Amino acid sequence: MDSRTLLELAATAADDKRAEDIIGLDMRELTSVADYYLICDGSNERQVQAIAREIKDQAEKSGINVKRLEGFDKARWILVDLGDVVCHVFHQEERNYYNLERLWGDAPVLMLASNHEA
Repeated sequence: MDSRTLLELAATAADDKRAEDIIGLDMRELTSVADYYLICDGSNERQVQAIAREIKDQAEKSGINVKRLEGFDKARWILVDLGDVVCHVFHQEERNYYNLERLWGDAPVLMLASNHEA
């Protein structure tokens, strides 16, 4: 599975758990850490955990090895490392505070299929 398809899979999984403001950032020209970042948020800790768990489960069902899952217990900022795609699942308050979109402001924002009605 190529990294853009993996990004869409993660975005769809997040959307299935009602994540808010799901965006993809194209990081290929900015960092060697990952090709894409997925950023989204949930309104409470349980939802943040559910979003991260769904991303992990859908990736594993597709044969993707989840390299790391960090921050799950506190559920304020969960990082799901899928290799070429790193997913940042925030609690709304933390997302506003850390504002990764501004930090990586040079990264092109991608349109994701999960953000469109069928």
